[in-house]
Amino acid sequence: MTTTSAERTALRPLAAVAEARRAARAFLEALGQPAICREQADTVVLVVSELVTNALHHGGGAYTLRLTAHPSCIEVAVEDPSPRMPRMRTPDLVDGAGGFGWHMVNDLSLAAVLMPGPEGGKTIRALLPR
Repeated sequence: MTTTSAERTALRPLAAVAEARRAARAFLEALGQPAICREQADTVVLVVSELVTNALHHGGGAYTLRLTAHPSCIEVAVEDPSPRMPRMRTPDLVDGAGGFGWHMVNDLSLAAVLMPGPEGGKTIRALLPR
């Protein structure tokens, strides 16, 4: 099983999301061929981007990203210090105020699990097919 972890405090949120996407691509490429097809790799990167963006937005700029390769799936885990859990809401098609991300993560994942942290905060784990 291959695993990697990166803990970051983002001073520039846009750069942090790009860095998380690069880290995910590097992790997937390090698995070797044919570990994961391009379409599935793009899905993993998309979920990483969404979860890290939300962690930065709601977690005050700090997050931990962990990626793990299991035999049949890739696990994306993002931890942030906010105890506020994501929730399904109606997407805003008029003002662009969001509401799409948590639906997308759930639709693309085999499973999405919310885990409150022992001292506050939370970890969101998404299992994505290989």
